[in-house]
Amino acid sequence: MATRTGYGDALCARVKPEVACVNLARGGRSSSSYRAEGLWEQVLALLRDGRAQQNLLLIQFGHNDQPGKPARSTDLATEFPVNLARYVSEARALGGEVLLLTPLTRRSFKAGLLNNDLQPWAEATRRVASEQGVHLLDLNALSAAAVQAMGEAEADTLAMAPKPEIEPPPGTKGVFDRTHLGDKGAQLFAQIVTNDLRRLMPALQAQFK
Repeated sequence: MATRTGYGDALCARVKPEVACVNLARGGRSSSSYRAEGLWEQVLALLRDGRAQQNLLLIQFGHNDQPGKPARSTDLATEFPVNLARYVSEARALGGEVLLLTPLTRRSFKAGLLNNDLQPWAEATRRVASEQGVHLLDLNALSAAAVQAMGEAEADTLAMAPKPEIEPPPGTKGVFDRTHLGDKGAQLFAQIVTNDLRRLMPALQAQFK
């Protein structure tokens, strides 16, 4: 969702001017480090403010919770779902309505098939949404289906920069970024999220342009 690298700003651009859409996502943060750095407190401050008639909070984590990310990664079984559930309960305590999103797929292919390595984190998010009784937007499933359908070449056009003619070997510096989004990717996934928000919560129809 983060500004410049995700779809959050493109999503905010789709709501009417009188609706405050505040993107407090920050790239490179996990469900643990987002709180540890004090970023979650900014969200709670907005909920405490009380000026909005209604607050809908969209929460998506997973990419940086994966193993191998020092000071960020979380345990999938014991930490990640607990972190999500805590976000839900604290937002609800301040009157916020919560919608959990499963993590947007990465766009790496192998033998023509999408390698959706975020599926376990998506499944954990689904379970938390069910247990907590909150809305769920299954962006992982929706984005994986869209990316698989378009194929690797077209999916590579969603990146922040054009794919180099000669791609460095995996594990080396300068590997083509198939996680973050350029404007084309941001617009595509913002539209997918918008469409499913309208389906899941018909009352939001009037809030969009």
